[in-house]
Amino acid sequence: MLASASLFFSLYVCVVGLGRGFWARHRRKILVSLGVAGVGYAAYRLYDAHRSQLVRVEERRAREEQTADELVKNQLQTHFENVQRISDTTTLPFAMHYLRSRIMEELDISHLTEKLVQGKGESNNLTPKEKLDTWEKIKILSFTRTVSSLWAMTLLSLYVRVQVTILGRHLYLDFARDTDGAELQVESDTFSKNGHKDFLATADYLATYGINALIAQMQHAATEILKEKQLKDPMSMDQVLQTMLQILDLFTSLCEDNSWVNYLIPENANLYAQLMAVSSSGFDDTTLLKDVRKLDQLMSETRIVLASTYWNLVIAVMIFKNIMERSLRKISEVVVEDLVAQIGTPIPPLGLPLAKLLARVAQLSLPLLEEPNNNKHIQIIRSMPEVELFYTFLYANMPPET
Repeated sequence: MLASASLFFSLYVCVVGLGRGFWARHRRKILVSLGVAGVGYAAYRLYDAHRSQLVRVEERRAREEQTADELVKNQLQTHFENVQRISDTTTLPFAMHYLRSRIMEELDISHLTEKLVQGKGESNNLTPKEKLDTWEKIKILSFTRTVSSLWAMTLLSLYVRVQVTILGRHLYLDFARDTDGAELQVESDTFSKNGHKDFLATADYLATYGINALIAQMQHAATEILKEKQLKDPMSMDQVLQTMLQILDLFTSLCEDNSWVNYLIPENANLYAQLMAVSSSGFDDTTLLKDVRKLDQLMSETRIVLASTYWNLVIAVMIFKNIMERSLRKISEVVVEDLVAQIGTPIPPLGLPLAKLLARVAQLSLPLLEEPNNNKHIQIIRSMPEVELFYTFLYANMPPET
């Protein structure tokens, strides 16, 4: 036992001696290693703290950018909705009201019907030829009035929607270049100074300047289509529909190089601005003319959309002319359905004599030109899937500028 204790003690002394010798020989290396390890650990902690701080800064910046983006989107949406509201509550209703009054004024047939009524009296002073000529005029004007109303209402409602879509696209692109929400607010507050309001006002151009040329061309087409149709001949409802479609087709073909676009929108922004200045002041005052560069740009893009036959591979089949033709056919079908409902009694298979249909055909123009909120025809056009799809594609794929 004593020997074991002595042996253990001897080993301890040797180990301690060796340890002291190892420490003495390697103390510098050990201290340097420990120092390097400590510095490395401290650097890691510093780096980790700095990295955590950077992560927090980036997260805060991302939240701030997201908040700013949301603010931008909300302001942009507010501005776009303001454009849409102005268009729906002011632009289109006023344009439709004025259009109705112009068509009723230019295509009034009451004096012709009164002439026939007076001719039935005792003081009948109408010769058979005069009666026939009067009936022929009523025939042409009845169809001209309704088909002109149909075309004008359809094209005006489509045109106004093109305006809003183009303005929405411009707002988006302007915002993509400058995301300062304050500047958007300034732009929103000065809506009338950037060409947008003047651009929306061109919706009134059809009723103010384009209507006479439209009516003249439509009357020409109606005369050609109806010249072989006798007043005493029966006409079925399907024949009435086909007659309207034939007049529309001939009208379009007579408008060479899409000249019908000129009924809807001015060809020259400067000339249009001058006309507006004169109409607002009553005299030619050049000091009232505004900077029309923005208006000219918007009008040019609109003309491209209306007149183009092809400007994007994605929507080659979604050109405006296709949408126009589909809308016109749809409304023509609805108008004939209204005619059937208006007659109210069973219609013979061969139809009714054309002379008996003329008064009812002329009356079909009135609901076509109703105020937009009460106009079922405008609502039908807006709800057509192909129309909605066209404007979606138009917003995403604006045609290039000329």
